[in-house]
Amino acid sequence: MTLQYKFFSIPVTREQEGEEELNAFLRRVRLINIYREMVCQEGRYYWAITAEYTTDSEKDARRGELARRKIDYKEEMTPENFAVFARLRDWRKETAQKEAVQLYTIFMNEQLAAMVEKRVTTKKGLLEIEGVGQGKLEKYGEAVLAILNEAFTGQDNRKDEADQESLSPSGER
Repeated sequence: MTLQYKFFSIPVTREQEGEEELNAFLRRVRLINIYREMVCQEGRYYWAITAEYTTDSEKDARRGELARRKIDYKEEMTPENFAVFARLRDWRKETAQKEAVQLYTIFMNEQLAAMVEKRVTTKKGLLEIEGVGQGKLEKYGEAVLAILNEAFTGQDNRKDEADQESLSPSGER
């Protein structure tokens, strides 16, 4: 949020013309604070007003971008993939409630969908999903991989752990 300032001089004798400009401005912005003082200069009285505001344009732009990118995953995915995606969302919802956090702090829908579409079944595969780092892998990897492995291979994620242990630091066997 970027704070901005706008200054107004409203003559006491012709208040209406200044009021209209001020009110129109205030309808367009989110007011943070207002400073006002009665000033007398060369025998003329006027209000000196400073408006501290933000337009929230950055926030609105991000919100608009998210709204444009909103995807109906049920329409975009095969029924089989959507079933796995729905199981991941249910797990995420339960986890978020237990941890008292927002859903997106665990994984975003885009990340869950990518896991399903790419048929991720390994820790290495999870790390290839944008926004999934070592912290999320350590915290949620086992649970997510259990769901994905059960769906795609009929196994749990213990096979992945054995695979990871046999990998050299360069990722080769």
